[in-house]
Amino acid sequence: MKKSALCILALSLSLAFQPLLSNAAAGVTEPTSVVVPANPDVTKAITRLNEIRDMDRSNLSGAERKDLRKEVKSLKREIRSNSRGIYLSVGAAIIIVLLLIILL
Repeated sequence: MKKSALCILALSLSLAFQPLLSNAAAGVTEPTSVVVPANPDVTKAITRLNEIRDMDRSNLSGAERKDLRKEVKSLKREIRSNSRGIYLSVGAAIIIVLLLIILL
């Protein structure tokens, strides 16, 4: 009885977690369009981040690179503070799902 229950459990778990096709194998490419937020401050910050990303930093001095890093950090902080949303880590999501399974 235990052996058949173990076999049924192993079979159901192996069928439940089937491997998914990767994007490379399916020939799917990521879209290149970017969603532009409605807030003009965030739009300016994203534009500046794209400018910094595209510039050639190989000929900058150490102090200039340090200033750029500080600017990037402050711009990212500004974007995060102006964005509205709930950020949920993977660990928290797993805990919530487990609690829902246990309680329901």
